[in-house]
Amino acid sequence: MKITKLECFIVPPRWCFLKVETDEGITGWGEPVIEGRAHTVKAAVEELSEYLIGKDPLRIEDHWNVLYRSGFYRGGPILMSAIAGIDQALWDIKGKYFNAPIYQLMGGACRDSIRVYSWIGGDRPSDVGQAAKEVADRGFTAVKMNGTEELQYVDSYEKIDQVVERIAAVREAAGEYIGIGIDFHGRVHKPMAKILAKELEPFRPMFIEEPVLSENNEALREIANHTHIPIATGERMYSRWDFKQLLADGYVDIIQPDLSHAGGITECKKIVSMAEAFDVAVAPHCPLGPIALAACLQVDATSHNAYIQEQSLGIHYNKGNDLLDYITDPSVFDYEDGHVKIPQGPGLGITINEEYVRKMAEVGHNWKNPVWRHKDGTVAEW
Repeated sequence: MKITKLECFIVPPRWCFLKVETDEGITGWGEPVIEGRAHTVKAAVEELSEYLIGKDPLRIEDHWNVLYRSGFYRGGPILMSAIAGIDQALWDIKGKYFNAPIYQLMGGACRDSIRVYSWIGGDRPSDVGQAAKEVADRGFTAVKMNGTEELQYVDSYEKIDQVVERIAAVREAAGEYIGIGIDFHGRVHKPMAKILAKELEPFRPMFIEEPVLSENNEALREIANHTHIPIATGERMYSRWDFKQLLADGYVDIIQPDLSHAGGITECKKIVSMAEAFDVAVAPHCPLGPIALAACLQVDATSHNAYIQEQSLGIHYNKGNDLLDYITDPSVFDYEDGHVKIPQGPGLGITINEEYVRKMAEVGHNWKNPVWRHKDGTVAEW
């Protein structure tokens, strides 16, 4: 069996899908994208495809190493996202070739389902109490929300109080035991992160996410020493080498690699196993489309330390199209009692509606995150 074609589709709301074809008629799908840089990642996939045409798609480990190691310059969000989508598609082909879900080819499942959480509140969080109650009424047992708007390095206690009021509203509306993930989104710098972590402790959050930017991970030591709230990070880290020092330092409790950003199934399975050796939990990052979610669930199935899965149904980014629009059987992602079952079909376990993908690729997108500024005119972290 040989790879004959790689084809990318830029589809709304902000995704890029990849179809890999073979001379035996087996096709695989991947989701190579960086939010806001979809066309750049598409170009990287097209560059890498020159090597892959004519190769055996089943030699996934070798292809991963060539795509990563053969370039003198390596790593980073664009290249690793391109590799990620290719890797997902090759695993999809391999599963279909052997008529088995991907998790069966990685040692088999250690779980039948995994807990999921739902996003509430948007970029500038508001009405989060009512939103959390609605999500809880639909059966979710956990939510995630942005905690803050933009914050200066040292900002006002008024903004701190606003964050506390929002979390208090969620806890009051949704109940004492619903999980609350609070995403600082890299908007918070170390001085304010220490204050927020202390102030939020009474509400017993599930975790605080990216309390500082990943390039400032050394600050996690000081933050961890100020709070007992679990600390999560990792969505902007792209390889096992990026995670190595973070895990060795011992100040993170949950890592969040993104299977469309961090080298795909092959690399993220290795990152997850590294984390297990450090007694660190995993909650894969996935505010993306159905292919990315299916890939996450295949890795979750084989990972003892995966404890909750992000998913994008109803997320504020999904304008016009949503998670289920591009698959023929939406029931594969049915959520029940706050959990989703591991897909059982061959490969990724989903069937892409290619006709609809091609139709929406004609629409395309040019999604970009907003550029925020502080009152003094300096650029703020989004």
